[in-house]
Amino acid sequence: MMLHNRVRSLCAILAASAVLAFSSPAFSQDVTESHLKAARAAVAAIHATDPFDNILPQAAAALESQLIQKNPDMQELIGKTIAEKALALASRRADLEKEAALAYAKVFSEKELTDIAAFYNSDSGKKLLDSGPTVTRDLVKAADIWQNGVGRDLAQQVGETLAAAAKAKAQAAPAAPADGAAPADGAAPADGAAPADNN
Repeated sequence: MMLHNRVRSLCAILAASAVLAFSSPAFSQDVTESHLKAARAAVAAIHATDPFDNILPQAAAALESQLIQKNPDMQELIGKTIAEKALALASRRADLEKEAALAYAKVFSEKELTDIAAFYNSDSGKKLLDSGPTVTRDLVKAADIWQNGVGRDLAQQVGETLAAAAKAKAQAAPAAPADGAAPADGAAPADGAAPADNN
């Protein structure tokens, strides 16, 4: 029983330590404040968290619609309350930025993050971010055309090779006797035919 209690205490201590470690910006010995600062700069430069901008507004709109359907007489209060509470929660966006910075800091060195931020803050980097989706869309179209062409040509070339092989095999095989033709020497007579002499 004492051993069981000790194990439980140790588990509780380890769990608490893990929570404190992960809640600290420098939860890893490899992530310093300057490293984290470089990660934040890189995250901002590449707009890594921009795709999540609409999460809170969409959640608020969905909740408002749902509540108004259930309580149409409280529409004004529902709208006002959701707007206030959503605005209050907007400050929690900083938590996402922090988590994003930690995620990048765990993968990239401080120098790499500084280089990433420098590139994406340059004119070339900004143009890549702005024009990247258009280029990607054009690339996907080109890849579709290329894929269809390669698939078509592969099927055609394999079909031609197999057809040639089948033709060559048919020409090499002995021709079967036509109906009513005399059997080859030593062959069994056709049904109803007279046996050969000396049989």
